[in-house]
Amino acid sequence: MKVGFSTLSLFMKSNNEIIEEAHNHDFDMIEILLEDVLYHKDMTEYKNCNLELKVHAATVDINIASLNKGIRTESINQMIYCGEVAKNLGATSMTIHPGKIGRIDERIRKFALEIAIESIQEIIDNTSIDISVENMPNRKSFLATNVDEMEYIQHETDCLLTIDTGHANTTDNLEELLSLRNISYCHLHDNNGINDQHLPLGDGTLDLSLLEKIDNGIIELNNFQNVLKSKKIIEEYNL
Repeated sequence: MKVGFSTLSLFMKSNNEIIEEAHNHDFDMIEILLEDVLYHKDMTEYKNCNLELKVHAATVDINIASLNKGIRTESINQMIYCGEVAKNLGATSMTIHPGKIGRIDERIRKFALEIAIESIQEIIDNTSIDISVENMPNRKSFLATNVDEMEYIQHETDCLLTIDTGHANTTDNLEELLSLRNISYCHLHDNNGINDQHLPLGDGTLDLSLLEKIDNGIIELNNFQNVLKSKKIIEEYNL
């Protein structure tokens, strides 16, 4: 398995410090978190860092499935801008969230899913980087928590998929999700099977044997020592 980590774990560190940590600990990749506060900063250091780059587009206040056209339009614009930044950095793919509904109603969910698909297609059509849609944890307001919705989104848009192991652990469908086609990479973290806790691998109930099915993994935690702890678990499993 090629292994990297999210810059979330070194949120307040400089780009050069993040790159240095990646090399010092023999990581293959970095996933750059492109929240608004970050993507307006100079990130040219990443262009020639000798690491494969993935990008996670902004998520805060973003909803590409919003029934409010103004919110949806601006969310799409933010994703397109993130795509431009990702392309300029030389990233190989960009992960986006599929959106959520503001009211728990099956009719609204179906409508929002169609809106999300239109939005994803617009993002794909207006960027020059591979767009990868992430599965979401077990919350009724989130889209793409189940295999059927992930397959439908991919079928309609031909997008790539980012499989989040922790999210899938809360929906009890990781093995099925890992069998889907065109997975760009996976987010690696653990939890108790109920809450999206972002625990180190081995600290929750995630079936670690399923990691054997993963070719490219980004450890997505908010503490770098826990990232290293998870990397050690991966090495112990000879993945």
